[in-house]
Amino acid sequence: MTLKLEIPKDAEAGLSAQARARGLTLEPYAQQVLQERSRGVLATGRTEAAAKAEAFLSWARSHPPNPPVPDEALRRENPIREDG
Repeated sequence: MTLKLEIPKDAEAGLSAQARARGLTLEPYAQQVLQERSRGVLATGRTEAAAKAEAFLSWARSHPPNPPVPDEALRRENPIREDG
């Protein structure tokens, strides 16, 4: 499949630098990145963002719940003090 993309200059510069660091030119590097990304989604059935969100929620659930803050503590007359 042939795909033509218009890439902003700053993104092109970043991708080109990453490609050079791997000893590739931009086109083969872009093909490699796309192949890796497509395998990641197909293998797990979810995107990287979804995996990160799931990991974050798992981490958040691993902490004990905090007691609710009483309404009195949120009143303007009761500022939070640094000395406790």
